[in-house]
Amino acid sequence: MNSSAQSLWGGLRVAVLALLWGSTFLWIELALRGLSPLQVTFVRCGLGALVLVVACYTTGHRLPRGAAVWRHIAVAAFFCNALPFALFSLGQQTVDSGLAGVLNATTPLWSIALGLALGSERGIHRVRLTGLLLGFAGTIVIFAPWQTTGDAGWGALAILGAAASYAVAFTYMGRTLVRKGTPTISLSAAQLLAATGLTAVAMPVGGLERIDPSLTVVTAAVALSVLCTAITFHLTYRIINDEGATNAAVVGYLLPVVSVLLGAVVLGEDLGMRVVLGMAVVLLGVGMTRRPAAANAGKPARGEADSGEPAAGEPGPAGGAAVSGVPAGAAATPAAPVAAATTPPEQAR
Repeated sequence: MNSSAQSLWGGLRVAVLALLWGSTFLWIELALRGLSPLQVTFVRCGLGALVLVVACYTTGHRLPRGAAVWRHIAVAAFFCNALPFALFSLGQQTVDSGLAGVLNATTPLWSIALGLALGSERGIHRVRLTGLLLGFAGTIVIFAPWQTTGDAGWGALAILGAAASYAVAFTYMGRTLVRKGTPTISLSAAQLLAATGLTAVAMPVGGLERIDPSLTVVTAAVALSVLCTAITFHLTYRIINDEGATNAAVVGYLLPVVSVLLGAVVLGEDLGMRVVLGMAVVLLGVGMTRRPAAANAGKPARGEADSGEPAAGEPGPAGGAAVSGVPAGAAATPAAPVAAATTPPEQAR
């Protein structure tokens, strides 16, 4: 395949991945028409886990073994799957799907803030610090606490909590699961299985309501589980493996745009100038946090020369910063393909 054909194919895969990720919030919105937030979370985890477990075993792999690794998987499943999935569904009861996608784009900002709090993000330069502050300022403009109250205000807070939960998860996964020799497909399948179990435990609290299994609801639940929670993992890995993290990072910028467009076109959601302005400020802030320090431009960061991985806080795939070697911007990936960037091809297939 010549270079132009490779570029076209790579661009097509990025576009497909951005569409899948960005459509997550549309499918949640539609699934909520007949399912409770916890039911949406349970179906998403359970069906997504089924797809990945089948993929795991059909490719000659199997689930991880050992109590220690499963303890880490359980923690990662809570912060990267069960909790944020539930918070997104809960928040979207009162927040439009397009706005949910925009608020999700704050994950890289939370990752840098967490890195600063933990001390893993050191020597942050002026441009990235400005980007961090701009990003949160844009979030405040979107959230508009001076006029957003009641259910809508709590819904927006729930979605911001989901974005922050992703940041916590990626930091933890980078320290306990990534680059430990377990194939990525095995980790992802195990993690969704654990998330299914965690959600099942909570079902008596808010998951036993009567369901309305209309065609729209069933279609949305299946699409959310298979397309947005399982298949995106494989697409993300292939892009990172074949073209590198830089090309994969484009998805992080396209995701909120896709979610806003789908919400407006399919659901007829109306976005005011305040939200559009806030979204632009958030994306500008995220873009600025990805800029390397001028003194280090063109040079590998400390600890990067030997491994080929981004150093802590440096740009990672899908529009975020890497914390502890884990791409924070991969938050949009529901099945947590964050380990993909460091898994050899023979392990992930």
